[in-house]
This record gives sequence, structure tokens and C-alpha cells, in this order.
Amino acid sequence: MAHRVTLSAGTLEYEDTGSGEPTLVFLHGLLMDPSLWEEVVDDLKGDHRCIVPSLPLGAHRQAIGDGLSFPAVASFVSEFLEQLELSEVTLIGNDTGGAIVQLVAAEHPERLAGIGLVSCDAFDNFPPGLTGKAVTQAGRLPPALFGAFMQQLRFKPLRRSPIAFGWLTKRGDPATRRWLEPVFGDAQIRGDAVRILRSMLADRKLLVRAADSLASFDRPALIVWASEDRVMPPEHGRRLAELLPASEFVEVQDSYTLIPLDQPRVLADHIRRFTAGLNGHPPSSTAPA
Repeated sequence: MAHRVTLSAGTLEYEDTGSGEPTLVFLHGLLMDPSLWEEVVDDLKGDHRCIVPSLPLGAHRQAIGDGLSFPAVASFVSEFLEQLELSEVTLIGNDTGGAIVQLVAAEHPERLAGIGLVSCDAFDNFPPGLTGKAVTQAGRLPPALFGAFMQQLRFKPLRRSPIAFGWLTKRGDPATRRWLEPVFGDAQIRGDAVRILRSMLADRKLLVRAADSLASFDRPALIVWASEDRVMPPEHGRRLAELLPASEFVEVQDSYTLIPLDQPRVLADHIRRFTAGLNGHPPSSTAPA
């Protein structure tokens, strides 16, 4: 059952399940919802409290309206952690969610025990790859025309194309189809999606600046990358690992960007091993992917 919290900009829905330390907060990407993390959370909730907010990134159901921007979403996450009185959190993001983790770690790290970056936007790959560039260019359209453009993705061949979700997941088409329903059916959500997309286009150096601050984030960082990723270059994962002073880097085979959909068990195993180290137990050597 979804919970709700009222933030300064509006209402945020979230899922909260499981128990155990450290608390894990998972962030999804653009045009996605918390179900991205469903199988990973099912694996981890027996020994971790797992919280997944529904971020206003185009697949949400509580519209925000004026004032919404990509940097504002990072502020929402910081406020969300504060409102729920969470501390010593491990903040984990995939795809655009990983970009938000970087912004929070760079600007508001006080509630973080560690971070996880899972095949995500980084450095100058923002918006990322052919997929990100195509959808952000569509965001230049008025919301009604943006909605008309997105209607094409009702058809699986277009949804599985490189300009949509085809290079993001090998196995997750049912999820991606479901994520598009709010944009298809709600004019306010379409308006929010356009605001986010335009703000990304307006500041393409946002993550370059964030990277300049990450070298001072001295808490543990787990960086998990899909070895076959065509949207988020694996060398960016290695660069992040070199930049973050207390990091480890692992690659996952047989997956595209959305590792939580393509290889949820492998990802959960890496996260569990990492969090064992946060609890004072040194992690084992890098597990095979």
C-alpha cells in the first residue's frame, strides 16, 4: 500500500516495506515508477527497511505543477528524508535516479551513510544517450503535442526501439508499458513531464558540476554497471569509482541499463554484500556477476 508525505512542493507517494539496517531508499528514473525496484526490494526486505518514493519524473500520479525542475527533484528527495526522519540512509539510484543520488550526495549528504549508483547518467552524458536525447527533444513540444508524440509508444515495436526503452532493458517491456499510462492519460502529468525534460535541456552541465563535489563525499559508494550498457557508458562507472574516495565498482552481465529489471537477484546480492560492510562487517571480494 502506498504511503503519502506532504512536501513543500506537493504530495509524494512512497512504498515502505521490510525492516533492518541500514535503511535503503531507492530512486527510479525518468518515465518510471517505484515498480522498477519491485524484485530487488522483494529480495532485500527480509533484512532491510526498503523505501521507494514515486518521484515526479513523468510516471507519477500526484502532479506537482509550477516550480518543478530536475534540480528541484533532488531537493524533494532531501526534504523527503528529513520529513521521514531518516538518517544513516543508503541512497540508491538507477538511470536518472542515479543522477539524483549524485546531486543529493554533492549538496545534502548529511543523512547518508552510503550511496549506490546503478548504470546512471553521469558527467556530460545528460540527457543520456540516444534514448535521453530523443525524449528530451520531444519535451520541447507543448504538453498536448508531447502527449500525442508519446502515444506512439503504445505500440511495442516503437517502445522497443533505441529512442525509447529498447536499449534500456532486455526483459522489462511489460513494466515500461505500464509506466507510460500516466503520460497517456493525465494532462497534468504530461505538463510535469515537459517541465522536467525542459529543465534537463536547460542545464546539460549539471552533473559535470556535481562531479566536482563528489570527490569530497567520503562515505562508502557502490557502483554497479551493466557491461552491455549502450546508454550509460561503462567507462563512466569506472570514472565515478575513481572519483569517489570510498567506492567499489562491479559489472553485471546480460543486462542493459535497467539492471533492477534485467538482473534483480544479482543486483540485490551486490547491495546486500555492500550493506554488510556498512554495518561494520567488511564486504567479501567482488562477487561474480
